[in-house]
Amino acid sequence: MHPPKGLPVRPTTDFAKTALFNILSSRLDFEEISVLDLCSGTGSISFECASRGAKKVTAVDAHGNCAKFVNDTAKIMSMPNLHAFKSDIFKFIEKETQVYDFIFADPPYEAEWIGQISQSVFQYKLLSQQGILIIEHGAKTDLSAAHNFIEKRKYGNVNFSIFKHHEQ
Repeated sequence: MHPPKGLPVRPTTDFAKTALFNILSSRLDFEEISVLDLCSGTGSISFECASRGAKKVTAVDAHGNCAKFVNDTAKIMSMPNLHAFKSDIFKFIEKETQVYDFIFADPPYEAEWIGQISQSVFQYKLLSQQGILIIEHGAKTDLSAAHNFIEKRKYGNVNFSIFKHHEQ
């Protein structure tokens, strides 16, 4: 199913998405995890996680048409474990009580608030103790000084900053 024209999205490239799931497959058992996809856009990452058997996938986007597209497509594809919500991601994070094993965020590359995502996720304790947070961003963004940052991977124009709880 193709997304409607005019959605305010920049989908993750196939090259970067393949690399992302190679990283994740060595760290997570998809059939045992819950996933939170922030700034989900067309839901590409959400659909991939759901198709790999994730127990629960929650997609959040500020644009109602994006959330509607993800929900409509999830119904068509018989993915009852995938639900999308229209919400500001920070308001969602503040109110969410579920803990997730994998959190992915793909905000607009030019957003000035990218650095606040990891801070909010850890502040509101949304990431499980063994979980992983990955934020996609452009080359101009440097998240390496953020709390719980462990590494950055670069795939073409796509950068992934990876976060985990520090070992205790």
